[in-house]
Amino acid sequence: MTDAETMVLPRSGLTELGVEDPWGEDHGPGGEPEVDSARWRLAAWLVPALLMGGLGLLRGGGPVLPGAAETESAAPLFHLIMRTWVGAFGTSDLALRVPSTVAAVAAAAMVGALATRLYAPRVGLLAGVIFALLPTSALSAQQAQPYPLAVLAAVFATWCLVRATDRPGPGPLAVYGAAVLILGSCHLVALLLVVGHGWVVLAFRRSMAGWWLLVTAVGVSPAAATVLLGPGRGTWPAPGVAAGSAELAAAPRELFGVAALGAVLFLLALFSLPLRRGAAVCTAWAVLPPVVLLLAAQAAPVWQPRYLLFTLPAWAILGAVALSRVRAGWAAAALVAIAVLAVSVHLDLREPAGPQRAGGRLARIVEDWTRPADPPVAARPAPNGRAGGGATPSIVAGPARS
Repeated sequence: MTDAETMVLPRSGLTELGVEDPWGEDHGPGGEPEVDSARWRLAAWLVPALLMGGLGLLRGGGPVLPGAAETESAAPLFHLIMRTWVGAFGTSDLALRVPSTVAAVAAAAMVGALATRLYAPRVGLLAGVIFALLPTSALSAQQAQPYPLAVLAAVFATWCLVRATDRPGPGPLAVYGAAVLILGSCHLVALLLVVGHGWVVLAFRRSMAGWWLLVTAVGVSPAAATVLLGPGRGTWPAPGVAAGSAELAAAPRELFGVAALGAVLFLLALFSLPLRRGAAVCTAWAVLPPVVLLLAAQAAPVWQPRYLLFTLPAWAILGAVALSRVRAGWAAAALVAIAVLAVSVHLDLREPAGPQRAGGRLARIVEDWTRPADPPVAARPAPNGRAGGGATPSIVAGPARS
């Protein structure tokens, strides 16, 4: 009797999927076994951009809602842009909000492009649409304030981080350092994003941690110098509060526009796990900056949910990952539900502000944006025939509903 031939059986793919890859996402560099067509890649950034542009321009000629303005030291790039813009196009309500609208449209497009790079075009399309539908995203697009620019810079910096971890080298790391420098010039508090980026580097590309730390330190140094050495001009950043239980309870409404939207995106984010690189990048982006700001608020009154608007793209991508795992009909129904939850807030925030217009405050801010030789803004007619002013260039929570 001879021994039976030994037969080597390949491991079952289903068994592997059941243990290693329960969602079937390890089929290629993007993470999903999805056809990568040029048409879908185009739609992933173009559709969110068009949707954000439409929502940002809706009632775009109406008054800008009031709120606390950021000082120049907190957002120097925004103030530089606004000085140039006001000098060229005046101080009408529509003119003042155009830079923010352009930044929000670009941010929505980049959210779709980043999610496509991390996952697939379907995830990119869903992420960009979710981001555009959020009331606070659309509201920031209508306000003359620095937050849309900070959101755009945060998405760009994360894109550069992903590229640098994909292809470690001096070039990608130098571009990432430049992106961090831009991020700090858009809004100093947005630099909390580098905490999440550092966790991603340690988890997925530890060999480049030293170089990452070096280029990040160079990128952060101008903002750090502004904080430590710059002259005090007013309050930096805008006045915050200590983070008590009431402030934390109100944070989801103020960050997402509707508390229920925050709950929906949180639940969807749970289903975006397991923490492969794409989900890990976005989870660190969404979670670590609020935690650091919350810890800082225990020592100083710096808590403001609007500072964390740069985390909205991460929540949108995590929600899109979860929706990409269900049938198209269910995903479409979820988008409709998000739109329904947001629509009432969109309408409320676009009501005429009436007595809230705070023209004197805007006059002082716009006066800083104009050349010293210009006459006072209150006496200089705007292009629409009205006196300059009548609004404030900052986002407000507005009449949101839980």
